Amino acid sequence: MPTLKHISNALRYELVRKIAEGGMGIVFEAMQCGAGNFRKAVALKIIRAEYSAIPEFQKNFIGEARLVADLIHTNIVQTYHLGTDNGHYFMVMELVRGVHLETFLEHHQTLGRQVPADIAAFIVSRVARGLAYAHEKRDAEGRHLNIVHRDIGPKNILLAPEGDVKLTDFGIAKALDLMYNEEGKVIAGKDEYLSPEQASYAVTDARADLFPLGIVLTEVLLGRNIFRSPDRLESRRNILTMPIPRFSALRPDIDSRLEAIIQKALQRDRDKRYQSAAQMLTDLELYLYSDGYGPTNEKLGVYLKELLDATPKSPSRQARAVAAK
Repeated sequence: MPTLKHISNALRYELVRKIAEGGMGIVFEAMQCGAGNFRKAVALKIIRAEYSAIPEFQKNFIGEARLVADLIHTNIVQTYHLGTDNGHYFMVMELVRGVHLETFLEHHQTLGRQVPADIAAFIVSRVARGLAYAHEKRDAEGRHLNIVHRDIGPKNILLAPEGDVKLTDFGIAKALDLMYNEEGKVIAGKDEYLSPEQASYAVTDARADLFPLGIVLTEVLLGRNIFRSPDRLESRRNILTMPIPRFSALRPDIDSRLEAIIQKALQRDRDKRYQSAAQMLTDLELYLYSDGYGPTNEKLGVYLKELLDATPKSPSRQARAVAAK
């Protein structure tokens, strides 16, 4: 396991602190050092030692790095480099100083507030914008990569102080020739954020990312995921069979236009769902801007600062640097 002092003098990355930990990897804040006292803060994602020696995990980690290296978009966390040090694979990524969407929601719960409907729709529209780009991505030979993220959820959506919204963690994404995939045999994703296709072991396409994006939208609006259960199987059953409510009955300021967007995103029949992230983005932007001025990155940045300033400070509720899990 690398120390917090450095990974390797030759690689010139100084580890500062651990900022996130997931099942397969650990993320550190690090300093990239160069000539002339050059220093740049980055996020450094390291595959755990017990997985580094397993070929399928190596392949997936390498595949993720190769995939996201070419996903250059404002609403996707950037990846700069893939390397190894003493048998440990690591990925150098953009450091986003801000909060996960999950933490953003926790602050609202602490304060007893609801996220304004336009702010909720704006955040989700930016994720849809990033997905629209990823879903249409082609490789250097012009082949469609058929990317499906398969892990849309609040922990993988980052909010920067400037109001940027960024999608991260393509670690279980599906993409042409790049990612290890046993779709149809295993379920990829978190039980309470699955599409019906994922929950039923079906083969997915890009539309599978739009159902969980609808779940995220409703969670930001309501402060809870209506499909979540303490029992994982029950969460999956809810995804597949639970009656979809009228969300305006649960929150009166959800108007008919926003209700229609939610209901279309949460269609279990994918042929009746939004057929692309671009379509969902268009409807969200029409909802936000057709009457005139609507939310911007700057407005979200101001709102985020006011929210964090208003929340009682404790070790678990500090705004901190975050990146991929």
